[in-house]
Parts: sequence; C-alpha cells; structure tokens
Amino acid sequence: MFYTTDTNQHGLKHDPFKAIVAPRPIGWIGTKGRDGSMNLSPYSFFNAISDSPKLVMFSSSGRKHSLKNAEETGVFTASLASRHLAEQMNASSEAVPYGVSEFEVAGLTAKMAELIDAPYVGEAYTVLECRVTQVIQPVGLDGEPAEAYMVFGQVVGIHISEEILRGGRIDMGLARPIARMGYRDYADGGADVFEMTRPAGAEPKR
Repeated sequence: MFYTTDTNQHGLKHDPFKAIVAPRPIGWIGTKGRDGSMNLSPYSFFNAISDSPKLVMFSSSGRKHSLKNAEETGVFTASLASRHLAEQMNASSEAVPYGVSEFEVAGLTAKMAELIDAPYVGEAYTVLECRVTQVIQPVGLDGEPAEAYMVFGQVVGIHISEEILRGGRIDMGLARPIARMGYRDYADGGADVFEMTRPAGAEPKR
C-alpha cells in the first residue's frame, strides 16, 4: 500500500506513522516548577542527538507541564524507564493538574539531582541531569509551526546503578530499557540483546 500524508487516507483503523518510527526510547522527564512542585512525565519523542557535547532532546506535543518547567528553570532530568518500572512509567503519564506530583501518583521516590534543581526517579537504574540549551517549535513544509516544542538539553551529570554494571559496561539484559512501539505496544529492550561488530572504518572515535 501507499498513501500521501496530506490526505492521510491509509484505510487502516489507526494511523500507522508512530508504529513505523519504532521502537522509540522513552524520556522520563523530571522537572521542578518555580512554585516548588515536582513533575514527572514520559515522552516517546526523545533521543540522544550528539555525543560531543552530550545532548538529548524531548518533544512536547503542545505546551505541557514539563515544557513549562524546563523553559522557566532551564533544567530537567531524564530517568531510564526500565521493565521493572513500566507500570509506574505508565501511571506517571496521567493528565493531572499543574502542581500535582506524578512521583506521588505513580508511587515513586523523587530524588533531587546533584548539579541541577530538578527531581529524578530514585528507583531508576540510570539518570541524566540536563541543562536546557534550546527550545524550538519546528515548522512544516508550509512554514507553519508544528504543534510540538523540542527541548534540547546538554547532559552535565550521569547516574548509573551498580546493579546493572558488568565487565565495565552497562548490561542491557539487566537494565532492560523499555521503548514505545505503535498504538499501545511497548518493547523490552533487554529481551533479545545481541552484539555485532561494525565494518572496518565505521567504528566511531571514542
């Protein structure tokens, strides 16, 4: 089948776009409001975009609480959403009024970051502490702004639990990061981990 996205006439029960761009890592974003309130929300439009400097990005569909807090305070955290925290991650996606802590809603421990004024999931295996570098609203072919806001952050601190370290590396079979697929589907990133060596000349510099 083929269809054009200007009409989006795919004939399927559900839009397949996000099922095609999958799996998508989940940015479990922790922020603190100017009023001192704690916020936690999962974003499936999230990824690492640079290694030097270390940059990550999450995209908010509309002006949500995480975006508001990140813009106002200039910082956020990204906790790893692992299989053992999948239910809590899902619970933290509930739409609640501003000021209500999703940490409490999901039964999670809110710990404060070391270098920035933002909370993270105390039960998470890894956490990135980030300072906002840019917030942009991308545009489409017609030049009109999308209903999305991209928040870029430079990673200034990293937490790693000793529980998932083996042989000087993070053991992904232990970390078991979950990823968003299409529809209501998720994937367990540690379920079928395999290793391959890249072709000669393709290995990145470390």
